Amino acid sequence: MKFQGTDAYVATEDLTVAVNAAVTLERPLLVKGEPGTGKTELAKQVASALGLEMIEWNIKSTTKAQQGLYEYDAVSRLRDSQLGDERVHDVKNYIKKGKLWQAFEADKKVVLLIDEIDKADIEFPNDLLQELDKMAFHVYETGETVTAKHRPVIIITSNNEKELPDAFLRRCFFHYISFPDADTMRKIVEVHHPGVKEQLLTTALTQFYEIRETRGLKKKPSTSEVLDWLKLLLAEDLDAEDLRRDGANALPKLHGALLKNEQDVHLFERLAFMARGQR
Repeated sequence: MKFQGTDAYVATEDLTVAVNAAVTLERPLLVKGEPGTGKTELAKQVASALGLEMIEWNIKSTTKAQQGLYEYDAVSRLRDSQLGDERVHDVKNYIKKGKLWQAFEADKKVVLLIDEIDKADIEFPNDLLQELDKMAFHVYETGETVTAKHRPVIIITSNNEKELPDAFLRRCFFHYISFPDADTMRKIVEVHHPGVKEQLLTTALTQFYEIRETRGLKKKPSTSEVLDWLKLLLAEDLDAEDLRRDGANALPKLHGALLKNEQDVHLFERLAFMARGQR
């Protein structure tokens, strides 16, 4: 099983090496990078390229590790017992299987995405150490042990909002998705918007990277945002000349696709004001 990227996803050489290394080692692949650099999409494309089903576990701030294994609904069982429901005699009727359980019991190898693990409590990764290591867990209510039929390909994403425990990191193969350079970005754009006029693309990407490199910017625009911006430019049938900026107007056309808070908009307005004052 070798991942080489797909027609819908431009994977750099170091990224394909990381994916294949994790598959070979049978260890979780921990992927970090700026939001919008394609971490979640990577898991979908790995599943597509390897011909595997994908199970997705989206992590929230309130998510507990136990939910990935199973949840026991004691309240429903108590209510049913009071109503004389025959279901109460089998505790399995009140156990909801989590995403790890689903991945472990799958008849074929699957890709398990644990998305944005850094959103959860700091103890969340520690609480999954044994399960990810041994590929098994115990169900106390039934006394059974659930063991993976086929070790899943596990891809874990993080936006680096908080540090992950060393014991957890030791069990993963790590890769940081660097922000694409201009040549890689051109390939990405070609996948999503084939046939963009060369002059428009050159001007747009030049402005995009200038914006990213502006000092004092609170939130740098991401890959997904430049793709949205180009989609708008094409929908409005703008050309390279329409994108031309001068000192009086430092904001790019349709800047709402790139600048996502008022501080950054005000920053470019101040730059325009300063440029006018120097004339």
